[in-house]
Amino acid sequence: MGAGAGAGGDRPPVAPGRGPGWEKLAEAVAQRVSPTAIETIYLFRPWKREGREWGTAVLACRGPDAGDRLRVYTARYMLIVRGKERGQSRVEIEETGLSPAQVIAHVMQAAAERSGDPEPPVAVGPAVWYEG
Repeated sequence: MGAGAGAGGDRPPVAPGRGPGWEKLAEAVAQRVSPTAIETIYLFRPWKREGREWGTAVLACRGPDAGDRLRVYTARYMLIVRGKERGQSRVEIEETGLSPAQVIAHVMQAAAERSGDPEPPVAVGPAVWYEG
């Protein structure tokens, strides 16, 4: 038996933004930001190590007082995926700025390059987390 994404070669890959850790993060985000205000969610590739999974998303959200700029939130989760504490998690959401949409997209690409991540974050709409 394998553990984690990619283990067991016969399992289909999980779609970006899907899975237990992302579900917990989406629930927490909805308590802080109205899903209808979310313009774009940038999903960084989660990583697993020593029975834990970490994921980061950056949200670009419209706000009533933001004008043509978008409010930027960084949302992170840590989920225990193995062991007797399996299923426990920690979520943190922080408002990190106010910026035009095109600047946010450029910063997301640059962040992936600086971190050495071979894959840039995936830009998705709010429907990935909130159907309807």
